[in-house]
Amino acid sequence: MIARRLILSLFLSLVGSALFTFWLSQKFNKAHVVEPPKTLGYVTSSVPIQAGEVLNPANVKIVQWPITSPLEGAFAKPEQVAGRTVLYPLAAGQPILNTQLSAAGSGIGLTAKIPEGMRAISLRSDQIVGVAGFLLPGTHVDVLVTFHPQNSPDAITTTVLQDAQVLAAGQKMTPDADAKAATTDVVTLLVNPEDAERVVLASQQGTVHFVLRNGSDHEKTNGAPAQVSSFGGYTPTQAPNLKTAGAGGAPAPLLLRKGPAPQAAPKPYTVVTMYGNKQVTETIPQ
Repeated sequence: MIARRLILSLFLSLVGSALFTFWLSQKFNKAHVVEPPKTLGYVTSSVPIQAGEVLNPANVKIVQWPITSPLEGAFAKPEQVAGRTVLYPLAAGQPILNTQLSAAGSGIGLTAKIPEGMRAISLRSDQIVGVAGFLLPGTHVDVLVTFHPQNSPDAITTTVLQDAQVLAAGQKMTPDADAKAATTDVVTLLVNPEDAERVVLASQQGTVHFVLRNGSDHEKTNGAPAQVSSFGGYTPTQAPNLKTAGAGGAPAPLLLRKGPAPQAAPKPYTVVTMYGNKQVTETIPQ
């Protein structure tokens, strides 16, 4: 009788111990289960995309992104970016942001890079005028023109446009990765409507030159035009104006500022040579 009770007690103890161990292991495993992080689906490029290309279902895809690191301006559906033009090159798998795309309905190609209220105008260029091929998309230039004013024989050079952005060099809208110089015969600038009129008028009056400037330098100057007469020893103090008549109906005189007085030519040396009773005189310049 006592042996049976001991065996029953031992059996119950073993069962209770097994149940407690099972319960404890389940609780421990549940405490260490790591839930997968919550994510959001964002539209990314599925292949490398160049500036000017149009987005479509073939070159975009959805990737999961941690919900703890949201992307401002990202898109959740491919339909939201379909038909929009890429402004900057995109690598494969790069999230597509609204700032990287043209405005909806703004068109494709170069038109997508023209902000509202601005214009794109193309000017002829060559290796000299185009700063040896360093007019790359994204650089900033001044535009100068050299011409002969009406009723004046003196040619002048003046600045008609300052700090204009180069939109395209030839048909390239983005510079090469290594920024190599490339000679082109056409440069397209981003200007406002008023400057576009000035540039067109200047291109019809004389020779246009581009002057490359630092991209961070946006200061504009108001210097006077350069004249051929300023290269010599005098400078005009009054511009010629044949419409303004002086006394007796004569044109108004052009006042000149005299330069330094010219120096007198040095006197030559005189050499007298006697040959017996014969005298020979020779003049040697200094």
